Amino acid sequence: MVEEVSEQKIIRRIRTYINGLDEHMEGGIPEGHATLISGTAGTMKSSVCFNILYNEALKGKKSLYVSLEQSYESLVQHMSNMRLNIHRIKLLPIKDLTKINEVVNKAKAGDTGSIIIADVGCIRNEIKDIKLGDNRSWLNVIKNIIKKMKADLNCDLVVLDSMSALYVLSRFENPRIELFYLFEFLKSMEITSYLISETTDNGAYSELGMEDFLADGIINLRLTPFRRNIVREIAIVKMRATDCNNDIFSLEFKNGQFQALYGGQNPLL
Repeated sequence: MVEEVSEQKIIRRIRTYINGLDEHMEGGIPEGHATLISGTAGTMKSSVCFNILYNEALKGKKSLYVSLEQSYESLVQHMSNMRLNIHRIKLLPIKDLTKINEVVNKAKAGDTGSIIIADVGCIRNEIKDIKLGDNRSWLNVIKNIIKKMKADLNCDLVVLDSMSALYVLSRFENPRIELFYLFEFLKSMEITSYLISETTDNGAYSELGMEDFLADGIINLRLTPFRRNIVREIAIVKMRATDCNNDIFSLEFKNGQFQALYGGQNPLL
């Protein structure tokens, strides 16, 4: 975590752990920000978020990953495939809300950092009285998990994967109002949140078009044809309270580390 001192206040920042990118936004994302991690399929959005939580866990931090699509086992396998040494941290699943206190106690034990993964697919199978599309109930389930982790573990990092899955699970009657209250909830918890936003190739950064304005920051990932290759690129579209470089960087993942290569529109290969 990087601290920035200004005349007005201290802005604490959470690194993205993408070498060559944090340097272009004053050291990282301001603590407490709600940031969209947007992009098309295959751009490593989940991997970027996991990488942040993993590196913060190495420092002893406790964080929450709310998965609305992938199972706990699938996510753990994904981390292993990234060659992250998951044995250095605690990976704890929430699959049954009746056992959430057991997860909390395991996370509290010792000084090792933790990533708690809320497997919403399993939780849905356990909760029989909540129907698909009952947005208030499902949003309350997710909010209550976040509240529990914040109150009991002082968890201050959360990933919501993904917004598109949330829209399928919770059919908002008034998206503008309900999204506003979701973002306000995350900010009121004084938690740094990363909201994964699935996009298409139409240039939008979110599915409904309103998340862009509600989010404190937007980091966009995309796949760009270059000669006979497909290159991953990343850009800081916006980041409040931050002097950032909005140029486009090539994104590489090698030897367990992300790296952003500066090169403008034409990637460095």
